[in-house]
Amino acid sequence: MPAQATASLKQTPLYRLHKSLGARMVPFAGYEMPLQYPSGILAEHLHTRAQAGLFDVSHMGQLRISGVDPAGAIETLVPGDIRGLGAQRMRYTLLLNEAGGILDDLIVTRLQSTLFVVVNAATTDRDFCHLRDRLGPALTIDRLDDRALLALQGPMAAAVLERLAPGTAQLPFMTAAETTLDGRSCLITRSGYTGEDGFEISLPAAGAPALTERLLAEPEVRPIGLGARDSLRLEAGLCLYGHDIDETTTPVEADLNWTIGRRRLEESNFPGAAIILRQMAQGPARKRVGIRPEGRAPAREGAAIVDLAGGEIGRITSGGFGPSVGAPVAMGYVGAAHAGEGTLVALSVRGTARPAHIAALPFVPHRYHRSHPNPPPSPFPQSPGQARGGKG
Repeated sequence: MPAQATASLKQTPLYRLHKSLGARMVPFAGYEMPLQYPSGILAEHLHTRAQAGLFDVSHMGQLRISGVDPAGAIETLVPGDIRGLGAQRMRYTLLLNEAGGILDDLIVTRLQSTLFVVVNAATTDRDFCHLRDRLGPALTIDRLDDRALLALQGPMAAAVLERLAPGTAQLPFMTAAETTLDGRSCLITRSGYTGEDGFEISLPAAGAPALTERLLAEPEVRPIGLGARDSLRLEAGLCLYGHDIDETTTPVEADLNWTIGRRRLEESNFPGAAIILRQMAQGPARKRVGIRPEGRAPAREGAAIVDLAGGEIGRITSGGFGPSVGAPVAMGYVGAAHAGEGTLVALSVRGTARPAHIAALPFVPHRYHRSHPNPPPSPFPQSPGQARGGKG
């Protein structure tokens, strides 16, 4: 990488710690981020599925919206039911344009009279301006650039966090708690983007390195880079903004109908509602699907999907090797007539047509924490072809 390009990249509060841990750093969304550590992507992926992985996601945008009825105001821009959220509850939703296209996917948490919002790193500036310009002067939108964000993911995450902050293991899925973690004030949410149980921890940037080292001192926890984060979310069937969803895709095409609240459907007062409702009634021309290539060669983003007659019917949007599956996995869009599970297709990989078939998502079962006497309605259905996870 040219020196000038390196100098122009931002660094998270954990940059020096990543370097000391031997991370291979790469440019990502304007930041210099760890792709992997010495153990490698495969080992990091499998460790997260088996125990607990710690991710630096401080590049993500963190915003606070306050003022007059922030939940009602943001509903003018998203299709999710934000007004219906109780305090400390959170929801995955979509920022839409007037054509129903997805400007970003985001997590909204209701904290008493304010909203805490996490957006994608590459769209933070655009999202901030979009919200500021459309929500008007009655709302104040603060960028929390002085905060770090950590994600602790995996089946042992709750046990690890319970040692540092007793009571956190009882936190239900998709809820938040403002608490003290190892002597530091944090906002903890039970959420993530790996398909595993886990937590995200927002805290002042100055305290992030020490807390990270404290978490890494636990025997179950290892640092995990962007490479494994991508393979984990792909196996879980979770969309990556700018790849699987963007301004040209609607929630219906992306198989994200479940993000649209029932009340919001009845009111039909969100951006692109007429287009989205028509697609829901008539069916979209194309759909996002899971794809299982035959053999061991993964299909990468951009590979053409063709029918058995050799006609192009779509494109891969995410693809790679699934370490937990032990085989290649991919997602992409195909014409609706070809979207049925089990449909035989072929993928153009380096000029060679390789056999594949349409498969159900997710490729591995989600393992979100559900055991709660009065759980909130799950925003992430676990049904064939429609199962998702929290963002992180």
